[in-house]
Amino acid sequence: MRRLSPVDMAFLRLERRHQPLHVGALALFSPPPGSTPDFAARLAERLNQSQLARSPFDRRPLSRFGRFYWEDDPHFDLAHHFVHLALPRPGRIRELLAMVSRVHSAHLDRAYPLWRVYLIEGLEDGRIATYMKIHHSVVDGVSGIRLLIKSMADDARVSAQMPPTWEVGSGEQSTPVLAKALSGLEKLKVQAASIPPVVRQLRETLRDARIHHPDLVTSLRAPRSILNQRITASRRFAAQSYSTGRIKAVGQALGATTNDVVLAMCAGALRRYLTDLGALPERPLVAGVPVSLHRDREQAQPGNEIAFMLVNLATHLDDPLQRFAAIKASVDYSKARFACMSQAELLAYSLAMLAPGVARLVGGWENMPINVVISHVPGPRQPMYWQGCQLDGLYPVSLLLDGLALNITLVSRQDKVDFGLIACRRTLPSVQRLLDHLQEALEALEAAVA
Repeated sequence: MRRLSPVDMAFLRLERRHQPLHVGALALFSPPPGSTPDFAARLAERLNQSQLARSPFDRRPLSRFGRFYWEDDPHFDLAHHFVHLALPRPGRIRELLAMVSRVHSAHLDRAYPLWRVYLIEGLEDGRIATYMKIHHSVVDGVSGIRLLIKSMADDARVSAQMPPTWEVGSGEQSTPVLAKALSGLEKLKVQAASIPPVVRQLRETLRDARIHHPDLVTSLRAPRSILNQRITASRRFAAQSYSTGRIKAVGQALGATTNDVVLAMCAGALRRYLTDLGALPERPLVAGVPVSLHRDREQAQPGNEIAFMLVNLATHLDDPLQRFAAIKASVDYSKARFACMSQAELLAYSLAMLAPGVARLVGGWENMPINVVISHVPGPRQPMYWQGCQLDGLYPVSLLLDGLALNITLVSRQDKVDFGLIACRRTLPSVQRLLDHLQEALEALEAAVA
């Protein structure tokens, strides 16, 4: 058995009936040229022959004396984890997104390893899809996407011979008890050593707060918004791809990164969406942007290693270039702070920055320290294949919490940026309109820099 970290354990403790805490990904694939109509059925039959699961797909949670541990599942049953489905006609993307919305709302059974994979056929254009969900106590967004990519290859023939995702696993090796104890002591030393640098950074941040530094965002700045309400169990998933080339061109014209442009797209889209509802706050929305602390970008080790950056979305500004400049300045301020800190220091600093806003929650969910989570996960930089099929889209499906009724997560690939939006269906009406508003925000930036 292996004890969960405090962060991983929190995702199990915070789970509620209306608040399942798993993350997922919807992937679209084009079958190999010349495939027969029964391609998906034959693929499902072949995958169903697998009876092996590797870490983290082979372990389930165990609770003892108020603590959670991972234990190997002695009776692994693929039938509980792999499902073959067909879309109702006409098999449009609309039906696919509706199906993902429904299955993403359902909890994972803790009596089994906390994951499930759906193979979906019936799309009107002949493509197939997979939807995989896995509990956030097992992986964060970055390591989850890496797990998926590890079961793919950049060659169609090679990918057709590869084992399924659950057989590939993360490659994590079991650690001897003595090594675990030494590792724990080393972590305590690192945490103790991080206290003075974090205190120093917090002092400088407090100084900037006293002089009202325009680019500093604290957890007390987020305005009240309809985005911050208690959620229900209903979900609405929306997804769309946008051109990487277009986004990069805007970034190059403005001396900015792709992530800066993506945040500006989200800000413009949220401004339009809330304006149409008559619910745009006078003060700018604040986004919580996860920052991955995984050391090795190539390895897919399980667990959660993230800090948070607070970003001013400048939604009070109508001009897209002024809004963009304010967003970039906010991001650059945080980057400068983060650049001089280690991983342990980053985590401690971001938690300290969130603490005042979290304390404010005693007044209700509308007092959240952030208004929305916007996460950018790096994806493959070359064409990829799974089981002989070419990857056409990789759309993340994240989680919601009471007080955070919308999550925007995206994966950047070689030629596309794939957005996945998940929202509480009852709290936020017609959230799919944000897809059009994202396109409009990109066009507005292109027109402004032309």
